Amino acid sequence: MTHGIRPSDVVLTLVSLALAVLIAVENITAAAGAELAHPLESRSVLLVPVFALAALPILWRRRHVLLGIALSTLVLAASIPAFGWVTRCGFALPLAAFFAYAVARFAGPARSQLIGLAAVLLLQLVTLVQDASTGGLGGLVLGVPAAALAYGAGVAVEKLSARRPAAPTLSVEHVHA
Repeated sequence: MTHGIRPSDVVLTLVSLALAVLIAVENITAAAGAELAHPLESRSVLLVPVFALAALPILWRRRHVLLGIALSTLVLAASIPAFGWVTRCGFALPLAAFFAYAVARFAGPARSQLIGLAAVLLLQLVTLVQDASTGGLGGLVLGVPAAALAYGAGVAVEKLSARRPAAPTLSVEHVHA
């Protein structure tokens, strides 16, 4: 389960989890009549584990990026009938950008990249369809460019890493037959 997970994956996951928990707590503790585009429909403490569960799949971005996006999208989709209008964008749009970067780096061939990008867009749509802070899909004006920039950064890093020659781990003098 931890094969292929690097320290940077753990850090990114912890950042995603922190954002998810913070947004869940903000939903739970928001004052009545808080200035949102749409009134909150739930203040359930179950927002915390559900949002955390939606953020967790970024941990497996190197080995199963498409599955990770699918799992996060399914959890967020299930949160819509469960909680109604709540704020999701504060953690799920950054999560979508993290996944967009991961698609560029780890999804593989062009077909998988296109599927991954479509899945990232679907994740954003599910995030925003009943988002109390944005009032709906208006958040796409920020989410789509952020994901595009993250994807572009991933492509650039992937190209740089592909050009770097693999250095031997031991010099020839240290290898004994």
